[in-house]
Amino acid sequence: MANFDETLTMLKDLTDAKGIPGNEREPREVMKKYIASHAEEVTTDHLGSLIAKKTGEENGPKVMVAGHLDEVGFMVTRIDDKGFIFFQPVGGWWNQVMLAQRVTIMTREGDLTGVIGSKPPHILSPEARKKPVEIKDMFVDIGASSREEAEEFGVRPGDSIVPYFEFTQMKNDKLLLAKAWDNRIGCAIAIEVLKRLKDEKHPNVVYGVGTVQEEIGLRGAGTSAHAIKPDIGFGVDVGIAGDMPGVDDKDAASEMGKGPQIVLYDASMVSHKGVRDFVINTAEENNIPFQYESMPGGGTDSGKIHLTGDGVPSLSITIPTRYIHSHAAMLHRDDFDNAVDLIVKVIKKLDRKTVESITFS
Repeated sequence: MANFDETLTMLKDLTDAKGIPGNEREPREVMKKYIASHAEEVTTDHLGSLIAKKTGEENGPKVMVAGHLDEVGFMVTRIDDKGFIFFQPVGGWWNQVMLAQRVTIMTREGDLTGVIGSKPPHILSPEARKKPVEIKDMFVDIGASSREEAEEFGVRPGDSIVPYFEFTQMKNDKLLLAKAWDNRIGCAIAIEVLKRLKDEKHPNVVYGVGTVQEEIGLRGAGTSAHAIKPDIGFGVDVGIAGDMPGVDDKDAASEMGKGPQIVLYDASMVSHKGVRDFVINTAEENNIPFQYESMPGGGTDSGKIHLTGDGVPSLSITIPTRYIHSHAAMLHRDDFDNAVDLIVKVIKKLDRKTVESITFS
């Protein structure tokens, strides 16, 4: 592969890891492997969110940079007499992106390959063929001939079902296609920010965090922020890229490669004006490209972080991404690099006086 550097290896390892909400062990281990050498301590909260601490100034303000470890997937709910697996989505899925897709079932005996199936169109009425198949009518076929055989393979209710996809560098090698960009790219940003700060002076204590269970209600962001009690919070996640056929810029104006998104508003949070202005000013001073984003639906970990304790001034910084919540999403390497650069430059200026002026302005 062209230009396959250390960072790409990290991105591949993060996205290859399998971790739906409630079972984030694999991506947590990968994140720990890459972040541990840049932090003085790595701990977890009681739900499993990873917290890596990097002290610049001992009593400086606490700055939390959080990506989430989990990806959307499914959970086994039952096995029928013929050995077919029925499931519950864990996180948001659009039924049109699911059929005939390969999945991995994580069983106590090891990983199993399956494919999402449904009744074939050839035997449906013409009216039924025109309608998308409902998720409740789908199943996973693992090639078992009976419930007993499926159980022998190790499958049982509660097992994780994860999309299968191979990390791919496109012909334009800045474009990267993978499963779980939502939100291993945020975990990668947290890792890279701590790496960039390793031998740098900064006037605060930085926490690089991989949260759990974001896709089902921002749950790990609540518990990890409670553990840290940050003074400033940044949720780093994916946003919507609108540079594709059929999408109007009034629906989604951001383009891949044009810089990270500063999220003004989403369903979980109105961004903190003081933090937002400070980040925008920093970007402009350093000629770091950025885009504005507002989303009437959806939310990020900032939605929980900003409500912690007495309130935490917070902002979401996101990477414009195509095809999120499907088997394969696409993003641009430059947006990742610019997001890291921006957050590092912001952190270096966040001393106690600045944080207080932001908070009480």
